[in-house]
Amino acid sequence: MKPDRHSAAVKHSVAVVVRGRDGTFLVVKRPDDVHDTLAGLWGFPAITPVPGEDDRAAVVRIGRAKLGVELAAGAKVGERTADRDGYVLHLSEYEAAIVTGTPSVPQADTSMTQYADAHFTDDPSELSDAARAGSLCAQIFLMLRG
Repeated sequence: MKPDRHSAAVKHSVAVVVRGRDGTFLVVKRPDDVHDTLAGLWGFPAITPVPGEDDRAAVVRIGRAKLGVELAAGAKVGERTADRDGYVLHLSEYEAAIVTGTPSVPQADTSMTQYADAHFTDDPSELSDAARAGSLCAQIFLMLRG
């Protein structure tokens, strides 16, 4: 049963499109998890902001906590909302550039989802399976490339 958007809890998340200097973008592979409908699929790094943290600070935290790099937050590229099992997810997507470091996954912080793999690509079709499975960050990116 879909939640009523007026009464369901709303979860806000932030995703980031990390751009390479050569026009590529970083994709991450979600770990295998029987409870995750996006398990094993390629998408973008994402995080749930902590209380008092704005989206741009969350982008920077994604870099440190999930990729082991320093990110500079760029422009907001889009947002989407979707009904999930028992809540409504609102996702905002930003561009970012690496200031220092080389992405490495997984990171040591097990308090949040860590990724199984990561690489730079110039092929948006790598996001197609995730978009079909309901990944809002993949949907935003593919819609904008349209």
